[in-house]
Amino acid sequence: MRLKRILVKGIKKIPWNILRQSLGIIIGALIVAVSLNTFILANRIADGGVTGIAIILHYIFNWETGLVVFILNIPLFILGYKTLGKRLLLYSILGVAALSVALKFTAEIPVITRDTFLAAVFGGLVTGIGMGIIFRCYGSLGGTDILAILLNRKTFWSVGQIILAFDTIIFIVAAILFSPETAMYAMIYMFIATKVIDLVQGGLDYSKSLIVVTDKPYEIASDIIKKLERGVTFFDAEGAYSGTKKKVIYCIVNRAQLTSAKEIIHGHDPQAFLAIGEVTEVLGEGFSKWKGH
Repeated sequence: MRLKRILVKGIKKIPWNILRQSLGIIIGALIVAVSLNTFILANRIADGGVTGIAIILHYIFNWETGLVVFILNIPLFILGYKTLGKRLLLYSILGVAALSVALKFTAEIPVITRDTFLAAVFGGLVTGIGMGIIFRCYGSLGGTDILAILLNRKTFWSVGQIILAFDTIIFIVAAILFSPETAMYAMIYMFIATKVIDLVQGGLDYSKSLIVVTDKPYEIASDIIKKLERGVTFFDAEGAYSGTKKKVIYCIVNRAQLTSAKEIIHGHDPQAFLAIGEVTEVLGEGFSKWKGH
């Protein structure tokens, strides 16, 4: 009982945001582990990064994937000790440890499908959800991300290029050792997982940005403010060919307001130049509030 009281008291002293983020990383790692065991490992699909190496070694030597993932990450954590920053390093260690344990304890979950294509699609979907949760909580699953950050400081390659190079090598090895189809399914899996990660991080509430070059900036801005209740920003611009000075309107609206915004712009100036872009996340008045992730 005394030990329990000490543990409860210790947990209460930890800031809520750290507890929330740590719990999110653990839940995300559990989701990834379930995806790997029920979709990826069960159907002999490769993966990228350190997890991909661990999966290949599992296929060849039947080594325990979770243990290999943890062991391979140890030297990377040592290398990245001074580079990553304390919070990212600790959260990454937590993520890797949680994934390694979860891989072991979810190994007996029944396989959901033996269709390799379905496994790649739904494996990417579930893995993406888990990874997205981890990233939203400022964590990671370590691996080649750490090595990419370190090499980026020593070479002219970007972090993304280095990660892509590592994953390409892993997929080529998988294609040679197993079959080209294994690498192809792995690419489908990674593509879907990446898209879902972006979706989880950015949320479902996509907005649209509007850039309007017009001779009626004040009339258009006034209607957008009154009818759509959205803020408008003016930029001073000059046409490169004509040399004419104009006001450029910048505004962000949600998807439901896009048609109304286009009608307002066309109604005041049918010749207006309008560029519409997609915005995955907007924080501020009238949109989402900052929630600490």
